Amino acid sequence: MQPYPQLPPGFRLGASTAAYQVEGAWDADGKGPSIWDEFTTRPGAVRHGESGRVAIDHYHRFREDVGHLADLGLDDYRFSISWPRVQPTGTGEPNGTGLDFYDRLVDALLAAGIRPVPTLYHWDLPLALQERGGWLERSTAHAFGEYAALVVARLGDRVHDWITLNEISVHTLYGHALTDHAPALGLGFGALVAGHHQLLAHGLGVRAIREADPAHRVGIAQQHFPVTAASDAPEDLEAAEMFRVLTNWAFSDPILHGRYPADWVADLLPVDPAQLAEDLALIAAPLDFYGVNYYEPSCVEAPRPDKDYSGVLEVDVPEGMPFSPVPVEAAERTDFGWPVAPEGLTQILRDLDARYPDLPPVVVTESGASYHDVVDEDGRVADPRRIAYVDAHLRAVLDAVDSGVDVRGFYVWSAFDNFEWAAGYDERFGLVHVDLGTQVRTRKDSFAWYREVIASQPGRQARAGGSTPTPDGAVARPAPSPGAATAG
Repeated sequence: MQPYPQLPPGFRLGASTAAYQVEGAWDADGKGPSIWDEFTTRPGAVRHGESGRVAIDHYHRFREDVGHLADLGLDDYRFSISWPRVQPTGTGEPNGTGLDFYDRLVDALLAAGIRPVPTLYHWDLPLALQERGGWLERSTAHAFGEYAALVVARLGDRVHDWITLNEISVHTLYGHALTDHAPALGLGFGALVAGHHQLLAHGLGVRAIREADPAHRVGIAQQHFPVTAASDAPEDLEAAEMFRVLTNWAFSDPILHGRYPADWVADLLPVDPAQLAEDLALIAAPLDFYGVNYYEPSCVEAPRPDKDYSGVLEVDVPEGMPFSPVPVEAAERTDFGWPVAPEGLTQILRDLDARYPDLPPVVVTESGASYHDVVDEDGRVADPRRIAYVDAHLRAVLDAVDSGVDVRGFYVWSAFDNFEWAAGYDERFGLVHVDLGTQVRTRKDSFAWYREVIASQPGRQARAGGSTPTPDGAVARPAPSPGAATAG
C-alpha cells in the first residue's frame, strides 16, 4: 500500500457513532422510550429480533470507550444525543440525569484532547411525540427547537460544534415512505411532509444554537450519493433524475438554495405557499459546515414489467414507483453487499460544489464499511479490507480537494461495532470489535492503521496536549464542569 494519505493542514480526522446504536440503558435513569424501542419489538422488524436496548452498553462504559478514542488520537468524535434521554416525552422539563451523562461524556472527551461534535437528532424520536403524529406534525419541529435550546444551554459552555439532524432523506424514505425503519409508516410520496418538518426542525435548531451563542459552529449531516441511469434511454434518464432529486436534492436544496428542486416535490407538501416561503427562509439559514455521509452510488432504470428488483438496495423499492434501482457494477462489495466505489465520493463532493456556489466547508461525517470481523485465537481482528476501504475513501477526498472542493474533515463510521438498525448486529462497521456477549472491546488492525494515519498528518504534534483546536487555528481550553469527576 502507498504511504498514508496526507490531508491538507488543519484537516480534522474523527469517528462517529449514534446514541441508539451504542448507548443501551434504554430505560435507565429516567429515559423515555423512542420509536426504535417500539419498532424493535415488532416481529420480523429487525434481523434476528435484535434491538439496541443493551447495544454496546456505552452508557455505562463510556470512560473505557473514550480511552480507546484517545489512544486512536482522534481530532473529533461525532456522537448523538438521545432526545428521549434528555426529554422523556419530547417536551417539558429536561431529565437532569440524562443531561448529566452527556456532561460526563463531553468532559471526558475534552480531557482526552478530543473535540466533541454532537448530533442532536439521529432518528430516535421520543415515542410520546410519535403518538401525537411525529414528524407528520409541525409541532414536532417546534419541540425539536426547544429541545435543542435545552441541550445547548447545558453543554454550550464546552461544546461549540453542533450537528442538527442526521440523514433526513433516509429517515424520511426508509421510516416514513417505506416500513423498513421506525416508525414504519409506509406513506410513499406522502412521507415528504415528514422530511419538510425535519428540515424545519433543522432551521429552528440552527436558530436556537445561534441564539445561545453566535460563535457556535453549526451544520447538518446529510446522505449523498451519485445516481446514474442504467442506459441512455429517455425513460431511464427520467427515472434516474427523479430518483436523484428525491434522494439527494429534495433534502439539500431547501437548506443550500432556499427552495425545493422541483415543483412536483413542493406540490406534494400540504403547506400553504406563504407558510412554505416562511419555512424555507428559516431552513436556509447559513451554516458553518455541511456534513456528507457517503457509502455507495446508485444506478436506476425505469421499471421493467416482470423484472425482480428485490435485494438491490438495503431496502426494496415497492412496485408502482417510477424508478427501480439496479445493481452497481463493482469489483468488490462489502459484507453488507454494498459496492465499494470511492470514486463516487469524489463525484458527489464535486457535484455538491458545482450545484451550490455558496456551499459551506464540507466534512465527510460518515464513511465506512461492514465486514464480518472475528477475533482470532491470538486475540487479533485482522480487517485488511476495511483498511483498504478507508484508505481509498480518504484518497477520494483528496481528489475532490485537488479539484477545488473545500473539505475540512473525515469521520470514519464507526468507532465501535454497534446496532446497525434493521440489520441488527451482523453488520460490523467498527474500528473496535465488540463481543456482544461479554462487551469486551478488541481493537482491530484498522484501529492501529487509522491511528498511524492520524499521527502522520502535518502539524499533528502541535495538536497534542489536551487542547481543543478550532477551524481557524485558535485553541480553546474550556474549564471542566463540576460534574467532571462523577462516576459513569
